[in-house]
Amino acid sequence: MKEQWRLLQTGFNTAYANMAVDRALLVANSEGIVPPTVRFYGWVPPAISIGYFQSLTDEIDVDTCKKLGVNYVRRITGGGAVFHEKELTYSIVIPESHPEIPKNIMKSYGRICGAVMKGLQHLGIESEYVPINDIVTGGRKISGNAQTRKLETVLQHGTVLMDVDVDKMFSLLKVPNEKIKDKLIADVKQRVTSIKHLLGNEVSFKEVAEAMKIGFEEEFHVELVEGTLTKEEKILAVKFEKEFFSTKDWNHRR
Repeated sequence: MKEQWRLLQTGFNTAYANMAVDRALLVANSEGIVPPTVRFYGWVPPAISIGYFQSLTDEIDVDTCKKLGVNYVRRITGGGAVFHEKELTYSIVIPESHPEIPKNIMKSYGRICGAVMKGLQHLGIESEYVPINDIVTGGRKISGNAQTRKLETVLQHGTVLMDVDVDKMFSLLKVPNEKIKDKLIADVKQRVTSIKHLLGNEVSFKEVAEAMKIGFEEEFHVELVEGTLTKEEKILAVKFEKEFFSTKDWNHRR
């Protein structure tokens, strides 16, 4: 009998709500209230998330974000600034002690990324893991991932790019030297790809989610059972959004 994990399909939410739910899942899992959980979600409006250790004002052009109606939020995971628009984002929370999760952080990244790679395979895309936190296909990045370990629990979340607008992304990010901006944009266009670019057609969010579900089930030899947020998780998510992710104190703290 396969172990059953919970699958959450929470649809499209604001950046603040998305990050609040991920943190709520981590806490609930650490308290043993919920099983290991995989979640798939999207971002409306589009957003930029910055890594926990980054300076918001150094990374993001806040005025342009406001003008274009783009959210910005600080994650509890590390890493760099990420523009979230046409993508599926996954998160997984699981106890550090779970036998399927390597103690070694690098190996655990590779294991979880393996689930995403199997998901991509179901869409007809072969890919490989490039430590520490990228998945590439044909030498071009299609997924970036970030992890944190708190309360003896692993939270990893990452992107699966369905389409990508590099020009829009760079209009929202601060580039130290305007002269090199064009070169940077051209460089990123060479280094980043998407499902649409690779397959030559639009693939729906639902189709990508279905492929990722199979990928996680195959990688971890589990059955993902569709579920919902518990009452406690909903309360925690509202609290975290209000007290952290939607506040200037949290987002501008560095």
